[in-house]
Amino acid sequence: MEEKTKRIVVVGIPGVGKTTVVSTVKNTLEEKGVKTILAEFGKIMLEEANKLNITNRDEIRRLSIYEQKKLQNLAAEKISQINADVVIIDTHLFINTKEGYYPGLPLDLLNNLKPTNLILIIANPEEIYHRRQNDSTRDRDIISMDSIKNDIDVSKMLISCCSIVSGAPFKILANPENSITDCTQKMVSLILDTSKKDK
Repeated sequence: MEEKTKRIVVVGIPGVGKTTVVSTVKNTLEEKGVKTILAEFGKIMLEEANKLNITNRDEIRRLSIYEQKKLQNLAAEKISQINADVVIIDTHLFINTKEGYYPGLPLDLLNNLKPTNLILIIANPEEIYHRRQNDSTRDRDIISMDSIKNDIDVSKMLISCCSIVSGAPFKILANPENSITDCTQKMVSLILDTSKKDK
């Protein structure tokens, strides 16, 4: 039987406002009668990491590549079993490790998740920098403006690679300061338009 669930993978570097956007999109879709589940990849990974006595999401990215990959696969397996009209998968394209950039969506995960759409949220580097400085809820690494610009460039390259290997189309949406409504409306329109085409 054909899979009718829309699996929307939403990515963006820390500070672009991704969490706020996807939460608003979920609520908007639910109000329109679209059964929507938000799967936070990091949260699901943390549930598995708790079994290793890890209690903080920021500790996960400091694990070895091998340990991170095991947690990634466990989380992807759980998410692949979720059924709804729309499953929004909130995750990251990469994790900064001592070895370098580690892909958040390697081929085996994409094959497991089977995304129907990929969305990259971006923002102005200066705004991202200030958002991170003001975020007291996370233990984020101190990062320069140049590093943020580089991470955005890497994100654009990786999202296109994910699209090529998965066959899912990708969209880049800007989320400038005080414009969350515009970003969320564009994402909702994209999801609803995609759903209509597949009926």
